[in-house]
Amino acid sequence: MTTLHKEFDEAINLTEAALKAEGFGVISRIDIQQTLKAKISVDFRPYVILGACNPALAHEALQLESKVGLMLPCNVIVQQVKDGEIEVAAIDPVAAMQAIENPELTKAAAEVRAKLARVIDRLATDQTTAFAEQ
Repeated sequence: MTTLHKEFDEAINLTEAALKAEGFGVISRIDIQQTLKAKISVDFRPYVILGACNPALAHEALQLESKVGLMLPCNVIVQQVKDGEIEVAAIDPVAAMQAIENPELTKAAAEVRAKLARVIDRLATDQTTAFAEQ
């Protein structure tokens, strides 16, 4: 997890760019604020769940375990915690995969965890401008 001092939309763009730099694509985007407003008329802070997928690693995981799709994609949240303060956090795929007893899958999940950690580290060190323009 890291905290960015950016506008919400900018934080999402930077997060997507950091994911892309590690080979992830965003295959789903759930706007919790919009959904809660539409479904139950509740006001909620800006909160988006990005479903991130690295196709090569997802393919590898699916070959190791057919039911691993229940745990895909990797969720990354971007949420406003205060004005101008945005929190970005990613799932720990190793912890998630512990429900499936498969040592090879755990090894593959460790690679995904390392990539997601680099995403968070890039955002934390604010080096995102270098690759956001790519």
